Amino acid sequence: MAHHLHQRLRHEVVLRTLDVLRVERLTPHMQRVTFGGPGLHGFHSTAPDDHVKLFFPNRDGELVPPMLGPGGLEFPAGREPSPMRDYTPRRHDAARGELVVDFVLHGDGPASSWAAQAAPGQRLGAGGPRGSFMVAGDFDRYVLAGDETALPAIGRWLDELPAGARATALIEIPEAADRQMLPSRAGIEVCWLERGGASAATSPLLEHALRQLPPTEGDSFYWIAAESDRARAMRQWLDRQGVPKDWIRATGYWKADTAAA
Repeated sequence: MAHHLHQRLRHEVVLRTLDVLRVERLTPHMQRVTFGGPGLHGFHSTAPDDHVKLFFPNRDGELVPPMLGPGGLEFPAGREPSPMRDYTPRRHDAARGELVVDFVLHGDGPASSWAAQAAPGQRLGAGGPRGSFMVAGDFDRYVLAGDETALPAIGRWLDELPAGARATALIEIPEAADRQMLPSRAGIEVCWLERGGASAATSPLLEHALRQLPPTEGDSFYWIAAESDRARAMRQWLDRQGVPKDWIRATGYWKADTAAA
């Protein structure tokens, strides 16, 4: 069994104010927002599943982001803090001074509601990434499994895999219209799993597709992101199949009973 070396990087946390440059509806349930402005200077993101914390206008329409204090993030006293959520940088182009973030549109919630009405000239607060988990680049295959909340990270994974790499992407989405073009230099297989009205919290599509994957020669790394209980169950199933723990990275991107975002 080969030894694959992952790397953890820590980054200095910087709080920024970002300007909305462009907005594009990718699919019925995905809105792309491109940010820029002087606040983006010095930003860096080195792993496909990095997270930035975004700060949205509060109920009064005010942007009240925190400051970095001795105890961490501290909000101004006497004002309603900006709601905050974690998002994956879909693409960062330092030369153009642009950061792309894809938002899932699912109804109520400060992030989804803001993204649905986003327009050039608006502003958001941002912080991070705090760090990056750099997966070893010498696996024989990368299996990327997730629901629509994981689609930005999966798209970035496929963007950044080099020629010669192999990857299988299992992507659960609300409906067929939510499919996206996912270019890659690597040899990839993409399996779209359409829920057709089923709940993202209880759908079995990802789990079934993962269990039905044909065996492959060599070592496979498994990256999983979905509802918290589902991601945990898929990790446990891989554990029972004897997959080494450090060949799995499974993350709950949301929790069924706290799904507003």
